[in-house]
Order: sequence, then C-alpha cells, then structure tokens
Amino acid sequence: MTEFLGRIYSWLAFIPKITLGNLFEILIISFLIYEILIWVQNTRAWVLLKGGLMILAFYLGASLLRLNTITWMINHMGQLALIALLIIFQPELRKALEQLGSKNIITELFSSEDVRGPEGYTDKTVNEIVRAAYEMGKVKTGALIVLQREVALGEYERTGIPIDAKVSSQLLINIFEHNTPLHDGAVIIRGNRVTAATCYLPLSDNLSISKDLGTRHRAALGISETSDSLTVVVSEETGRVSLARDGQLTRISDQETLRQAISVEKGEDTGAGRFRLWKGRHKNERKAE
Repeated sequence: MTEFLGRIYSWLAFIPKITLGNLFEILIISFLIYEILIWVQNTRAWVLLKGGLMILAFYLGASLLRLNTITWMINHMGQLALIALLIIFQPELRKALEQLGSKNIITELFSSEDVRGPEGYTDKTVNEIVRAAYEMGKVKTGALIVLQREVALGEYERTGIPIDAKVSSQLLINIFEHNTPLHDGAVIIRGNRVTAATCYLPLSDNLSISKDLGTRHRAALGISETSDSLTVVVSEETGRVSLARDGQLTRISDQETLRQAISVEKGEDTGAGRFRLWKGRHKNERKAE
C-alpha cells in the first residue's frame, strides 16, 4: 500500500503547481477566445475561417501521408499567409479598430445581439413574405427582400436603418411603397423579424448577367454570391417576382412555387422533394426581369 501511494505521489509531482492567479488567467483567456470566436462567427470572416481550417486539415493529412511536394508548396505559400489574412479580413479588422476607439469597446466589439437570429422561418413568416411579394408585383412596386440563413449579414444590416419588427405583409408593402423614406435599398429578415431596411448590398460583377437586369437584380445576385441568403426580388418595370440564390436568379411564376422554394431552403418537409426550380437555359436570362 505504501509503495502504491508512493507511485501516485511521484506521478502527482510531475503536475505543475496551479495557483489562484493561474486559474484566473485561464478564465480570462478562455472568455476572450470564446467572445472572439462568437464575433468572428457573426461576420463573413467565419466562412473564411472555416476554409482556412480545411486547408490546415489538408496540410496535416499531407504531412501524415508524407506528400512532400504538397507540404513544400503549402509551407512556401504560408509565408504570404499573414499578408493574405490582412487583405481578406480587411473590412472586419477595420471595423474592430474603429470600435476600439469608441467608448463602449466591450459592448460593441463583442456584441452578438445583432447577428444571432432565430433558428428558422415559421410558416406564417413565409406566407407573409410571399403575400407581400405578389401584392407588390400586382402594382409594380419594386422590392428587395433578403432572408438570412447561416451566414450572418450584420455588416449589411449596419448600412441600413434598424427596424426590429415582426414580419408582416403590410409592413413590407409599406416599406417599399413609392416615395416613402425606406423604399430604397433592401430589407433584411432574420428569423421572423425584419431587422433593417434601406440596406446597401454588393452588386454582382458577373459579366454574364443580362444587360436587361437592373440594379435591384444585380444587388440580389451580389448578396447571393457572397452569402447563402435567399433574396426575393420584385421588378418595378414588369412586376415579376424572382428568387436569387447561390449566384443564380430564377423567375417564380406563382405564390405556391415561391412558398415551396423558401420552405425547402429552411428544411421543411413540404412534399416538394420532386420540386425543382426552373433555371432556364441561361444563368441570368431576360425572363428574370
């Protein structure tokens, strides 16, 4: 028994002594890492970070398999990684530095209240969006409605005017009514709430886009290229309703088709497993307008 206790004591001797100060440091560092990850997750940097982790995993796999040529290439490209990160994360880094100079550093830099949305869209929300789109289409009222999915759109929300209201067809129609203060720009919906209006969206630089498509449709394509969002577009010229997704613009012929398209994307079992969005012969053909 004495020998057994002696062995345990010898093993415990290798464990470094942890003081109360060490525990305090561990808690602070853990909290900071957690908050930074939450902040990164709620920006486009999260998607880029996941891509970087995939490259790292590929590098580790190549090292284990002794793929010397691949590891040599990654090692030499890694020397430019710091510069590449500064260029790729320039918008996020600029925002962080701007907030460091503000008074409310903690509440603004690590705030996640504007980016964590509800789990999905309810049937009522989908119905209200569909109803509003086709009501505006009847009177040829232009509209641009962005539905956030996994990729956060907080940076685009900040370019507009905060709304934070429950989604309803009446609200959407009033926002996009001609000559109203909020009719320009896009509306962003997160979960079951309208978070912001008059938001600026990136325009698509795809040269294959039809010249007949206006700025509203180009903005819808632009946001669908930079995120996984769904964007409902109502043409001001023709009143036609289109859906932008994954860099493609699809004309939606009726309310049920649009309802099924949104419901399929939010993961509901709508019996639309056989449903397929018609994309036409061209990626962004004139019929989308």
